[in-house]
Amino acid sequence: MHNNQKKRREDSFLFSVNEEAELLPFLLENMKKNSRNSVKSMLTRGQVSVNGRAVTKHNHQLLPGHKVEILANKAALNESKLTGLEIIYEDDAIIVIDKEASLLSMAAKDKNERTAFSEVSAYVKRQDPRQRVFIVHRLDRDTSGVLLFAKSEQVKITLQDNWDEMVKERIYTALVEGNVRKESGTIKSWLKETRTYKVYSNPTDNGGQLAITHYRKVKSNRQYSLLEVKLETGRKNQIRVHMEEIGHPVVGDKKYGSTVNPIKRLGLHATALTIVHPVSKEIMKFESQIPASFINKTL
Repeated sequence: MHNNQKKRREDSFLFSVNEEAELLPFLLENMKKNSRNSVKSMLTRGQVSVNGRAVTKHNHQLLPGHKVEILANKAALNESKLTGLEIIYEDDAIIVIDKEASLLSMAAKDKNERTAFSEVSAYVKRQDPRQRVFIVHRLDRDTSGVLLFAKSEQVKITLQDNWDEMVKERIYTALVEGNVRKESGTIKSWLKETRTYKVYSNPTDNGGQLAITHYRKVKSNRQYSLLEVKLETGRKNQIRVHMEEIGHPVVGDKKYGSTVNPIKRLGLHATALTIVHPVSKEIMKFESQIPASFINKTL
């Protein structure tokens, strides 16, 4: 169906993807001699790589042109050592990850704390001890989803200096308290941070930063609403402050008005990031699946 298989070397098989598919169904289709359980365990052990990067997610999205490699057990990649994140995409200029909630983007006080930055740094150094990674933007500790790193200082500067032009779209998914009545809306205010690191919103210019958030209701029930949120500006805690402002705080967000924590985490996920690639200038979209716990609360 999707493949043209060829033996790459003694300990691996390589498949080319011809049409969109999820990874597990693709593998099952192309490895009919293997049982479903053996294919799933190959994924778990880090024996499957897409475009040279180990992938363990069953529903990882494959696109035409992707190369899927199955490694014999002894050759399994060391990327399974990564904890709290998965690599979505990597090339010579950038590396894009899917970060779990509760993992800091980078260390604040405790320099020994495990962070997305320290994990990705260690990962690239395993392949080339001289390789470094650079923070381009951040996600709050309790926000999961798509996070971008640069692999050189020049790329970092290019992205940061031209952020508004190079970032075409930032989409988040928010699980918020209550039934949001409006199908869509825009929140515009000025945000200012206090000495206690809490961000406050003001409807008129108070010397803070202008923040604009667009939202669309995906589904809701009496207790919760699932919103697709698009950032026009990317200020600290912007979505969290704006959701509190419209009377529907992000679940689990005690700092900004939430009184419930039904999913035992903050209900905020960075779903998609679309950028102009800093080197090739190609428009690229990176996506992470909405956590099932978010969807289940609005069924």
